[in-house]
Amino acid sequence: MGGRGRGSRSRTQRKHFRDGRENVWKRSKSDSTSSDPNGNSNSENKTHWKPFSTQNSAFDEYYKEQGIVTAEEWDTFIEVLRTPLPAAFRINPSSQFCEDIKSQLENDFMNSLKAETTDGGELRKNQTLERFHEFLKLENEIGNITRQEAVSMVPPLFLDVCPDHFVLDMCAAPGSKTFQLLEIIYQSTKPGSLPDGMVMANDLDVQRCNLLIHQTKRMCTANLIVTNNEAQHFPGCRADKNGSKASEMEIEPQISQLLFDRVLCDVPCSGDGTLRKAPDMWRKWNPGMANGLHSLQIQIAMRGLSLLKVGGRMVYSTCSMNPVEDEAVVAEILRKCGGSVELVDVSSELPQLVRRPGVRKWKVRDKDLWLASHRDASKFQRSHILQSMFPSGKSYVAPANKDLEHENDEIVISEDGIQLTEDTSTEDLIEEVSDLPLERCMRIVPHDQNSGAFFIAVLQKVSPLPAIQEKPSKKRSLFKKNPELQEKLSDQVTRDNSGLEPDSRDVAVEKIPEAATEADLIVDEPDEADMEPDPSIISNQDDSEETKAVVNGETDSGKAVGKRKLQLQGKWKGVDPVLFFKDESIINSIKIFYGINESFPLDGHLISRNSDKNHVKRIYYVSKSVKDVLGLNFRVGQQLKIASVGLKMFERQTSREGTDTPCSFRISSEGLPVILPHITNQILYASPVDFKHLLQYKTIKFADFVDAEFGEKASKLMMGCCVIVMRDSKTMSGPIKVDESTIAIGCWKGRSNLSVMVTAIDCQEMLERLSFRMEAEKGSSAQENKLNVDELKLNGVSKVEESETIQLVADA
Repeated sequence: MGGRGRGSRSRTQRKHFRDGRENVWKRSKSDSTSSDPNGNSNSENKTHWKPFSTQNSAFDEYYKEQGIVTAEEWDTFIEVLRTPLPAAFRINPSSQFCEDIKSQLENDFMNSLKAETTDGGELRKNQTLERFHEFLKLENEIGNITRQEAVSMVPPLFLDVCPDHFVLDMCAAPGSKTFQLLEIIYQSTKPGSLPDGMVMANDLDVQRCNLLIHQTKRMCTANLIVTNNEAQHFPGCRADKNGSKASEMEIEPQISQLLFDRVLCDVPCSGDGTLRKAPDMWRKWNPGMANGLHSLQIQIAMRGLSLLKVGGRMVYSTCSMNPVEDEAVVAEILRKCGGSVELVDVSSELPQLVRRPGVRKWKVRDKDLWLASHRDASKFQRSHILQSMFPSGKSYVAPANKDLEHENDEIVISEDGIQLTEDTSTEDLIEEVSDLPLERCMRIVPHDQNSGAFFIAVLQKVSPLPAIQEKPSKKRSLFKKNPELQEKLSDQVTRDNSGLEPDSRDVAVEKIPEAATEADLIVDEPDEADMEPDPSIISNQDDSEETKAVVNGETDSGKAVGKRKLQLQGKWKGVDPVLFFKDESIINSIKIFYGINESFPLDGHLISRNSDKNHVKRIYYVSKSVKDVLGLNFRVGQQLKIASVGLKMFERQTSREGTDTPCSFRISSEGLPVILPHITNQILYASPVDFKHLLQYKTIKFADFVDAEFGEKASKLMMGCCVIVMRDSKTMSGPIKVDESTIAIGCWKGRSNLSVMVTAIDCQEMLERLSFRMEAEKGSSAQENKLNVDELKLNGVSKVEESETIQLVADA
């Protein structure tokens, strides 16, 4: 029925998607020598490809010292890490063709591909493999499957999401995990209904946010909001009791604060867990990549916990193996939160997943020096080597009567490369060991299950977060004074790796500025008011005066805090406004034309992205949960920078024949599965033959349908959009019940014909699904008839009768 997961890429996007992932394990020998200085092509200097180098001595030295894997398994670990990653994909369980796809994979492709396997276990390149490849591309573009690295699918599984949960994906691009979260909340949803929960997917980088929108549109959901805010300053949208007067665009919010049942904190990281997928990272990798992201990761995780409901669960994850980005971050947020947050032991969950416990001791590498504790860092190093990077999290302050960190002090290096100060002996260099239960974290390493690497920690909020004891610095971010640093860091932190599958949160950082300290990355250390969501903390705002609205703000205690700046949604640069659609004349015309019954509420659930109601081209539908969040966002001055929201339900359509239609809006393919059970007008039921002909020929005259009665009924429909539902062979008469297997398409009823209003790729997909179902039904029917023949034999049927029965089976 144009089932959930009907979005598709354009031809250009599909080509870019494929080309960006070809030759990921190869690079050009020469970029500049392929032509002469005059720009003429040189046939002798053709571009050749060679494998990426998978050697990095700094990487080997670093991880051998950290003890992530034992010395005995190092060779196996590094050998697997230098091989390409196996392809993986996930079937969308909410797709109406889910069972068909599973059956086709198990009964068709698995058998045919096994037959094409060589002695070495590799597949021969032939028509079978090409057919399988085309199948995967098509189903991925439709949304029936999602190509995603296997370990990338793990973090959402530990969130324990239920259909009524409000879920926040803080750093969501490129969107595979968001898609997975949506699949989970839709799993038990019946056709024509929506889950009570919702997913809010956020990403700071605009280009990655566009990729996130493109990926999640395949799900066709009314329960998603995509935002473009800074994760570490994500708005809490707490409505003041004496807040500003509601605007005409606003509806009364049913919630007073934006809190979530589940938070996925899959933070930007150095991404060395993706080396098998992104081999170009071997030459880029250095220890400073992790050090430069450490404080940002803490800030994002802390903000996630502050937005989490008491009793809620947050998963912190990275696609990095580095303890500085993994255990060190978890340890620091546990210290900051006191006993209000617990690290959950999930060793009994997902028992088939091979994972290793987190480590409790590690060292920090700064350039060529190993540091066992913060005490070992020089005064200069302490500007970027933070105490939170070490297992104990303790800082070291030099005695007041002795300046140990004078710039002319002699630096002594021990035999194992650890830096010593002048009063430090090698006996003092005892490795720090964390006293926190970090073994409850988990690390997935490549050679355990032939996968990528990932780190996961599950945290539960058991009580409100405590106040931060230290006072925040009053100085603002250096980004204000140095926008080039902000732009450079933003580019590095959010850059998407060229040639990767769109499924990881890795960051291709060539070099993080080592002078960039926590003060550079974060505006302030949060105080008590920051620990829980508070609308007085407004971040990610544009500084231009035209983009700001100033209203009086108050704290929760009712004390005025002066004027605070609220962002007008319509003034976000490059973002269309989000407006509740209230044109009753249009809404009523839609209700009457399609006979939409009261079981499907439209009032308050429709939005548009255009403030001029006379030029509204698309109307989107939102679930009650999303509607409540939008109402709250209006109430607090629209702090959320909303990039995408709602399911496209109605689209303005004019007749090609120049005739007026009773309703100027058609039902979109994306919205059809949701609204179908609630339509009573403009709907017809076609035989499989006529339905298939519509998909094949796109336009058919009323007189040309095989079923003449159907053609006559079609001619009597009102001019405009209509819905054609396919009857299967078992329900050719009587009422039809809409369920997961119902297949329907939108059409346009003209003066003399019906025209399909479905994309070519959707038509192709439905035709293939129908063909597969018919083949399966034939096989099932033949098997049933064979059983009947065997039964007749047992009852003494003659050879002549038997042959007649077999001939009937063949004819069928």
